[in-house]
Amino acid sequence: MAPPSAIDVEAVTDTTGVTIPDPLSAPIKSNDIFGRRRKADKSQWVIAAPADTVNFRHRSYDHKPKAKRWDHIITHEAQTRKGNSLKKAAKYLGKPGLITLGGGIPSSEFFPFEELSIKVPRVGHFSEAETRESGVVITAGKHDLAEDKSIFDISTAFNYGQGAGSAQLLRYVTEHTELVHNPAYQDWRCTLSIGSTSALDMALRMLSRPGDMIISEEYTFSAAVETAIPLGVRMAGIPMDAQGLLPDAMDQILSTWDVQTKGARKPHLLYTVPTGQNPTGATQSHSRRRAIYAVCQKHDIYIIEDEPYYFLQMQPYTGPNAPDVPPPASHAEFLQSLVPSYLSMDVDGRVMRLDSFSKVLAPGSRIGWVTASQQLIEMYKKHADVSTQCPAGTSQLIVWKLLDEFWGHSGYLDWLIHIRLSYTQRRDAILAACERYLPREVVSWQPPMAGMFHWMKIDFRKHPQYPERSIEEIEESIFLSVIEHGALVMRGSWFYADAQDAHDTLFFRATYAAAPKEKIDEAIHRFSVAVREEFSVNGGAVRNGH
Repeated sequence: MAPPSAIDVEAVTDTTGVTIPDPLSAPIKSNDIFGRRRKADKSQWVIAAPADTVNFRHRSYDHKPKAKRWDHIITHEAQTRKGNSLKKAAKYLGKPGLITLGGGIPSSEFFPFEELSIKVPRVGHFSEAETRESGVVITAGKHDLAEDKSIFDISTAFNYGQGAGSAQLLRYVTEHTELVHNPAYQDWRCTLSIGSTSALDMALRMLSRPGDMIISEEYTFSAAVETAIPLGVRMAGIPMDAQGLLPDAMDQILSTWDVQTKGARKPHLLYTVPTGQNPTGATQSHSRRRAIYAVCQKHDIYIIEDEPYYFLQMQPYTGPNAPDVPPPASHAEFLQSLVPSYLSMDVDGRVMRLDSFSKVLAPGSRIGWVTASQQLIEMYKKHADVSTQCPAGTSQLIVWKLLDEFWGHSGYLDWLIHIRLSYTQRRDAILAACERYLPREVVSWQPPMAGMFHWMKIDFRKHPQYPERSIEEIEESIFLSVIEHGALVMRGSWFYADAQDAHDTLFFRATYAAAPKEKIDEAIHRFSVAVREEFSVNGGAVRNGH
């Protein structure tokens, strides 16, 4: 007989199973995951049930290294946070026959919700029209768990939960993380979050102190800067190119860091959006990520990998009017086409990856998850237990019913391929409009490989009133003129990592995510009219009689 470490259990349902030989020598496939699940006792799914990622993984990680410890950068606040002592009793709630007079958990008898029904698309029929016509209504009842109809129900989801989130949804995101990233070290864990901005706030509280500077792209997510500033933390911008962060520039800045000049100790954190970066749309290649990771190892930098756009990696752009590139032919081909994540190459446990359903399902779900070493995830959960708690139970139940009980991992990957192709069409639409309308002598751009954003550089030196008018004045004038012409694009200066740094570039950010193709075309036309007027440039394509 095989040793215990080589035995797995194939789930027949979530409460029964049969033992099978260890299949871990073969790659995990999306439609194999449910069959590889370990048998789970019903108590695993009860109200506020504690859960640990390690119980939901399918591979053995014993042969991989353990994460480094990060005691030297963990804050006093994080070290002294003990979590919610009352939730420690939750592990006993699943004991059969237990009469609880303990925690302040209300009876579901007083939840005025008997069932929750949502209409969702069938796998492969994802459009709004198809969903309206042939979508399926899936329903969660109040007592589905007790009645053996499901492992997640209203009485459980709508009650209090652990900071890590429900065991049901935590199992799903753990399996998804293992399928997509297969982390390279032993003691990785996941925990649910209420979105990446909240997760970043918690990470900064755990890993930085007032007066610190953290490094990031020179143009970065404005909310990240605005999250850091009240904590007394500033961003130090690193120069970029079309692939994002420049590792040599990062190494040079860190190697020559002067505490007196910078007014802060040498940074120990990197905040980066590696894929479809907000605002520039830049995507770091595999080799670029390897080089940046090596710089982080050299300088002992901890990486916060913020990846809301990871699955918005699009088909290759081959130019205007070029034939379409065939979509991925299989789930394996789709996953292989994705640029490997920092998490997948992290052998030190020096990466905290922030994932989110906001850009691929719905921002209002307020559900994301964090993957990092066990040491940091345990600290994160303690913080969540006394602050955000966990994502709303309503959202967790809806997302779980869709992803786990209805679509499964295979169907979710089909959905991700669907939105990949849809975003490719919109990306191509905005690039075609730029080619058609914008004056190339003034505006330049790089086709984005991923994400939602198109980053357009303006050659401000060609403005007829430069240098009498500053970059800031020219940017303001263009911004207001575009609004007057009936379109809105975002000013690049709103995304400075450090507004105190001198900048000699002028950019505007447009998104192709929020409008249909014909509206994208018209918006770029209106932007073009404003730019041409501002720079006294004539010509260009005419649309709709303009």
